[in-house]
Amino acid sequence: MALARVNRLWLDKVVDNSKQAQWIYDIIFSPNGSYILVAAGNLILVYDTVEGVLVDMLKGHRDTVYCLSYECTVLFGNVHVIFIFQKNMRALPTWVDKVHDKDRVEQCIYDLAFKPDGSQLIVAAGNRVLVYDTNDGTLIQPLKGHKETVFCVAYARDGKRFASGGADKSVIIWTSKLEGILKYTHNDSIQCLAYNPLTQQLASCTTNDFGLWSPEQKSVQKHKVSSRVTACSWTNDGQYLALGLFNGFVSIRNKGGEEKVKIERPGGNPVWTLSWNPSKEEPYDILAVGDWSQKLSFYQLSGKQVGKDRHLGYDPCCLNFFSKGEYLVIGGSDKKCSLHTKEGVCLTSIGEQQSWVWCCRVRPDSNYVALGCQDGTIAYYQLIFSTVHGLYKDRYAFRDNMTDVIIQHLITEQKVRIKCRDLVKKIAIYRHRLAVQLPDKIVIYELNTDDISDMHYKVKEKIERKFECNLLVSCSNHIILCQERRLQCLAFTGTKERQVEWVMESLIRYIKVIGGPSGREGLLVGLKNGQIMKIFINNPFPLPLLKQETSVRCLDLSTNRNKLAVVDENNTCLVYNINNNELLFQEPNANSVAWNTHNEDMLCFSGGGMLNIKASNFPVHQQKLQGFVVGFTGSKIFCLHVYTMSAVEVPQSAPMYQYLEKKLYRNAYKVACLGVTEGDWRALAMEAMEGLDFDTAKKAFIRVRDLRYLELIHNIEERKKRGETDEQAFLADVYAYQGKFHEAGKLYKKTGNDEKAMEMFTDLRQFEYAKDFIGGSDPKNVKQLIKKQAEWCETTNDPKAAVDMFLAAGENLKAIEIIGQHGWVEKLLEVGRNLNKADPEGLKQCAYYFKQLDQHGYASEMYIKIGDIKALLELHVETKHWDEAFELAEKHPEFKDDVFVPYANWLAENDRFDEAQEAFHKAGRRDQAVKVLEQLCHNAVVEHRFHDAGYYFWKLSVQCLDLVSGGATTDNAQGEPDYEMLEKFHEYQEKAEIYHLYHSIQRYTDEPFTSHLPETLFNIARYLLHILVKEIPPGVSRVYPLT
Repeated sequence: MALARVNRLWLDKVVDNSKQAQWIYDIIFSPNGSYILVAAGNLILVYDTVEGVLVDMLKGHRDTVYCLSYECTVLFGNVHVIFIFQKNMRALPTWVDKVHDKDRVEQCIYDLAFKPDGSQLIVAAGNRVLVYDTNDGTLIQPLKGHKETVFCVAYARDGKRFASGGADKSVIIWTSKLEGILKYTHNDSIQCLAYNPLTQQLASCTTNDFGLWSPEQKSVQKHKVSSRVTACSWTNDGQYLALGLFNGFVSIRNKGGEEKVKIERPGGNPVWTLSWNPSKEEPYDILAVGDWSQKLSFYQLSGKQVGKDRHLGYDPCCLNFFSKGEYLVIGGSDKKCSLHTKEGVCLTSIGEQQSWVWCCRVRPDSNYVALGCQDGTIAYYQLIFSTVHGLYKDRYAFRDNMTDVIIQHLITEQKVRIKCRDLVKKIAIYRHRLAVQLPDKIVIYELNTDDISDMHYKVKEKIERKFECNLLVSCSNHIILCQERRLQCLAFTGTKERQVEWVMESLIRYIKVIGGPSGREGLLVGLKNGQIMKIFINNPFPLPLLKQETSVRCLDLSTNRNKLAVVDENNTCLVYNINNNELLFQEPNANSVAWNTHNEDMLCFSGGGMLNIKASNFPVHQQKLQGFVVGFTGSKIFCLHVYTMSAVEVPQSAPMYQYLEKKLYRNAYKVACLGVTEGDWRALAMEAMEGLDFDTAKKAFIRVRDLRYLELIHNIEERKKRGETDEQAFLADVYAYQGKFHEAGKLYKKTGNDEKAMEMFTDLRQFEYAKDFIGGSDPKNVKQLIKKQAEWCETTNDPKAAVDMFLAAGENLKAIEIIGQHGWVEKLLEVGRNLNKADPEGLKQCAYYFKQLDQHGYASEMYIKIGDIKALLELHVETKHWDEAFELAEKHPEFKDDVFVPYANWLAENDRFDEAQEAFHKAGRRDQAVKVLEQLCHNAVVEHRFHDAGYYFWKLSVQCLDLVSGGATTDNAQGEPDYEMLEKFHEYQEKAEIYHLYHSIQRYTDEPFTSHLPETLFNIARYLLHILVKEIPPGVSRVYPLT
C-alpha cells in the first residue's frame, strides 16, 4: 500500500516577551482558507496560510485564550453586558497583489469594477485590463486592447459585458467571457465610465464631452460639457446621470443627455468623485459628492443639500456605497481607505497603504472591499463588523449601522432607535438607564417614565471625556470602567465619586451588577485566581465572597441571593451556598450560566451546543441550543449566538415533573407558573389532588378552567369546615372523579361508605361490582340497585329483562308501562292477575293499556277486581257496549246519566235523532230532549221535508203538554200551570198542522205526480190560505196554495 507523502510548508514557534514558549490551545482557518487564526497565550495570531507570515496580532484578552471561532470569541459576559472580542470593525486582508510592467515599473491602479456576482474583479492597470479571481486573488487573464493607459472600467448590472476606457480615447466593450466585441472612440481621453442599472446604457466621459451608448444603437450620442468630467454615476432607476466636473460643478442630466440640475460647489475645487446611494429604503435619491476642498457633501436630486459639509482632512479620489447603502468607503491622498456611515460619519480605516488610494470598490452584497493605489497595489479586504450590545432583564440594546443604538424589548418585541451620529464603541444598560460610549464622550439616557413597558429614552447626562476601557458597566447614577485589574467609579457628571477605585489582586474576568438602592448598588467581580469579590459602589473596600481553585469565567446570583453559580476555566458549573460557602453541586460542559429571575432554585447553563436546565438537586434536563445563555426569565431564555440575541421559549415541564416525582407539589406549582402546557397544568392538578394538597390542586385547576374538579375541591373544603377529617374518604372521591373506580370502591369500603360505592358502580351500570357492596345493608338498597339495573336494561334495548327487574324491585307501574308500550298482552294479563286489589294504581294501569290494545274484556276484569264501577261503566260507554252499560245502569241507578246521555249523543251522531230524543227523555234530560226535537224540526224545514217537520213539531207540542201536565214547570209556588208552555203547545200544534198540509201542496207543485184528488188538494189549499193569515212559518210560501 502506497503512503501519502507529507511536505512541511512552514514552521513557527510562539514565545512571549520573556522568550517563554506559549501553549497553542486552538487553531482555525478563515472561511476562504487564506489565513490561520492561532490561540497563543493571551493573543490571537493571524498567519498567512501559504507564506506562514504573521499578518496581524489581535490583543484584547487579559488571560489565556482557549478557544476560537472565526466569527467571534467571547471574552466575558453577564446578564447585563456581553462583550465580544473584536474591534468595532476589523479589516482582514484576504489577498494583495502589486502590478508591474515587464520592466518592473509600478503601474498605477486608476479604477476597479466587480462582476455583479462578485466572482471577478476588473482592474485598470497601465495599458491593460486585468481580471482577478476574488476568492484567492489569482490573475485570470490580462486583457490587451488599449494602446495607452486605461483610466476607467465599468461592469453592466446584468453581468453580460463590461467596458474599459483610457488615454487612447477609445472605449472597448468586453463580454463576460473576456472577449472584446465593440470599440468606439471620443476626441479626448476617456476619464470615467458608468452603466445604466436598468437599460444597460453606457455613459463614457472625457475632458470636453460625454457619450451615451447602448447595444440597440449603432452610433454614440455625444454631448458637450464645460469642463473635464472626473466622475459619473446613474440613479437607481436609471433616469438621471450625475457628472462631477473639474471646475467644481455637478451636472445632473436625464438619460437623453439634457441638463436638469446644476450644483455649484463652494471654492470651485475639482469634484473628483461622486456616487448615488443605492438604498431602496431612502425616501429620495441621495448623491454623495467628494471634492478636493477635502469635503464630503450630500445632495438630493433637486440639487438641495442634505446636512452640512463634512471635512475629511484629505483629498478624496474615490467613494463607493455598500450594496444596501448603509455604509460608504472613501479613498484618497491620506493613503488609506476609510469606512463612513451613509451620513458621512467616519468610523474607521481599512488598510493603510504606501501611496494614494485612487479607487475603492465594495463587492456586491458582501463585506469585501478592493483598493487600487498609485504604486500598483491591489488590496482585497474582508470587513468584520462586531456586535456591541448590552442586556438587562428583558431589555436588549445593540449597535446598528455602527452609529445607532436599538433598544429591543425581548418579550413584546418592541424596538426603539437612538441616532447617536457617531461611532458607538460600547453600550451598558441597567434598569431605566442606558450608557453609550462614543469616541470622545459617554452619553447617559434614561426612560421618560417609570412605566416598565415604556420604550422612550431621553438624554440625561453627557460626560465629555475620552475613555479607554475594556468594559463599561452602568448603575443608577454611576458608570463603572474596567481596566485590567482596576475598576473605576464615575458619577454621571464625569467626576470620580469620592475617588472610589478598586484594584484587584488578579485580572478581572467577569463583572455582574447585582442591584441595590440607587447610588449603593452592588457588583460581583470574578477574578482569574478564582477569587469572587463583592463591591458596593459607595464602599472603597471590596469584600471577599468566596475563593475557588480555578479561574472564573462566568457567574450569576440567584433571585434571593442565597446561591451563587460559577463557571470556571474547566467549563464546570459550580453552585455554592453563599451563606456558608458550601458547594451544593457541580455540572460539566458549561460556558455560561444564568439563574431564573422568578425561581430561586432553577438555573440554566449552556455548553457543547446544548442547553441545560437544572431545578434544585434534580438531574439536568437538556435540549439542543447553539450560543451562550445570558438570561433566564420565567420560561424565556435569552441566548446570544454569534451576533444575534434571541428569546427562546422553553416549557418548564421537565423540572415540574421532577418535583412531582418527589411529591413537592408547591414547588412544582412555582415551576409551572414559569410556563408549561395545559396538559402539564392538568397533570400537576391531578397529582396534587391525589396527594391531598387541595390548595395547589385548586390553583392548577383554575389555570385550566376545569369546573368539574373545582366543584369537587369546593365540596371537600365544605366538608372539612363541617368537621370531616377522614382524608381517605376525600381520596376516595378524588379517585372516583378521576375514573379510578375500583380504588375508590376499596377506599369507600375501608371508610365505611359502602352505600357510596354501591351508588357509584350503579351509576356506572357495573351492577356486578355494586352487588359486592350490598352485604347486610338496608333492603331498600337492594331494591334500588335492581331498579337501576332495570333502567339500564331499558336503555340498552333489553325490555324483557327490565320488566322482570322492575317487578322484582316492586316497581310495578314501570314494568306495566314497558309491557303496555310493547303490546305484550299475555304478560300484562299475568301481571294484572298477580296484582293484589290493594294496588289499585297498578290495576288501573293494566286496564289502561288493555284499552289501548283493544282488550276490553281484560280491562273490565281489572276494573271488576278493584270494584271500580264508574270506570267499568265508562269502559262500556267508550267501547259502545250499550247492553252491558244499560245492565250495569239498572243495577246502579246513580250512574244512569253516565250511560243514557252518552248513548243519546251517540244516537244523535249516528242520525238516530228520534232514539236520541227518547234516550234523553229516559235520562231525565228533558231540556236536551226538547233541544234535539227543535234541531230536528229546523233540519226538516231547511231540507224541505215538511211532512217530517210536521211530525217533529207535533212531538214537540206533546213534550210541552207533558211538561204542563206533569207540573214540571210552574209560574209560582202554588203550582199553577205554566201558561207560557201552554202557548208553546198551541204554537207547535198549529205549526205541525201547517207543515203537514203544506207537504201535500209542495209535493204537488214540485213533482209531476200526486196521490191526492184535485178536490182534496183544493180544500187543503183553501184551508191553508185561511190559517196563514198571521205569521208564516219558515219554509212555507202563500204562492204554492194559490197555484
